[in-house]
Amino acid sequence: MALPLMPKATAVWLVENTALSFEQIAEFCGLHSLEVQAIADGEVATGIVGMDPVANGQLVKGEVERCEADPDAHLKLNITDYPQPRAKPKGARYTPVSKRQDRPDALAWLLKHHPELSDSQLCKLIGTTKPTIQSVREKSHWNAANIKPRNPVTLGLCSESDLEKAVAIGRGRAGAPVAPQYHDDEDHHAE
Repeated sequence: MALPLMPKATAVWLVENTALSFEQIAEFCGLHSLEVQAIADGEVATGIVGMDPVANGQLVKGEVERCEADPDAHLKLNITDYPQPRAKPKGARYTPVSKRQDRPDALAWLLKHHPELSDSQLCKLIGTTKPTIQSVREKSHWNAANIKPRNPVTLGLCSESDLEKAVAIGRGRAGAPVAPQYHDDEDHHAE
């Protein structure tokens, strides 16, 4: 359910300026009814200036009056045609400094066990760059003598589900059938 902008400020205004019940205000603002009661008692949100949801177009005055008359009624947020803020796209995956030396090992493991993954998938999965992938692939990495292929999941560089999803996409692009993956901790032998 969509919530009003600045829910606590909206709740402060509704408590001070309407005869709505605490439950109605709490449901509309996405708060707990005890929190709304604490706002009314002056224990919470003492420094918050109330925001009028009618003035900013989130509620219609008739909607407030309807709900004041019927304590079982629910306030409905007014749908506006204002543009909604877009979620920021995810940037490059951050890898802690302590795990950065593990990236070449993870790349070596992925290149050995999952050659169907594209360089862009590897970049996104591990959080590395294409030149690093190329240097590990060609064994020209500055630390090539010390690289040991290790699973990126056990290194903590990606999750098992992210790896499986990337492998499924990579196999789909390569035209190979997607086979179910078995985990080491499961027993798949018939007894």
